[in-house]
Amino acid sequence: MGQTGDPQGAREVTDTLLLLDGNSLAYRAFFALPTSIVTSTGQITNAVYGFTSMLLKLLGEQKTDRVGVAFDIGAPTVRLAEYSEYKANRSETPGEFKGQMDLIREVLDVMEVPQFGVPGHEADDINATLARRAEAEGMDVILVTADRDYLQLVRPRVRVLFNRKGVSDYTLYDEAAVEERFGLPPAKLLDYAALRGDPSDNLPGVPGVGEKTAAQLIQQFGSIEELFEHLDDLPKRVQKLRPALEEHKEQVLLNKRLARLVDDLEIDIEPGDIQMGDWDEPELRRLFTALQFKTLLERITDLRPLLKPAQP
Repeated sequence: MGQTGDPQGAREVTDTLLLLDGNSLAYRAFFALPTSIVTSTGQITNAVYGFTSMLLKLLGEQKTDRVGVAFDIGAPTVRLAEYSEYKANRSETPGEFKGQMDLIREVLDVMEVPQFGVPGHEADDINATLARRAEAEGMDVILVTADRDYLQLVRPRVRVLFNRKGVSDYTLYDEAAVEERFGLPPAKLLDYAALRGDPSDNLPGVPGVGEKTAAQLIQQFGSIEELFEHLDDLPKRVQKLRPALEEHKEQVLLNKRLARLVDDLEIDIEPGDIQMGDWDEPELRRLFTALQFKTLLERITDLRPLLKPAQP
């Protein structure tokens, strides 16, 4: 595809592939914006508005029409089969959020943005698989998410645009940025996370092991497996943690297995085919008008350079 331009309404696009984590971004939008955002019929639309705003901003900034959104479908049965307490601490989906996912999908349908889902697997695994395939085909990938687990996927051609808070506060992580933030390369973040645990997924870490200590231990030993093989070599300053490490060994090893994103799913999706279609602007305007997204209506025009010229 490449960058193109012509004096009549040129398309200014790049080949970068944007892969969005639909669930995490929708939830981030829901909790970032007030539930007072409603239509005249009483439909709460804060998550829909926030998600759509994120998408339009991303498309405009990245100047790409290669975009797809992965969603969780059903329970994460693959990980639950190994650990029944996986994500068991999460509260029930707020009533105000219910129904908004269908509206988000409707927006994506009208914009002809490809959507993916695999029963039993999380969006993380779908995007990890697609990123690996795209990388093998020489494509540059940006993964957009509010889930830190994605940082393990950062490689020369794969970056992560991490949503820190709200709908517009993002940090772009490449390999150098990951190492600067955590003191470890992306490939070592699984071990780091396994030691620290992940409260959001109900994965307990080792008591007393915080960010700094976890990073130092992985820097020294290289992996949690090597750490447990060489507990006699623990630095003096952390020898007091040995009992806790021994007690939580199996949990830490389990954490690593559960946190590893699956990048070899058998899915019938080719990265080169992921592309936004020629959406119908009048239809999109009708939908935005029905949702009462007045400010977003004004931003549709800015996306015209991404669209394919109308056929005569």
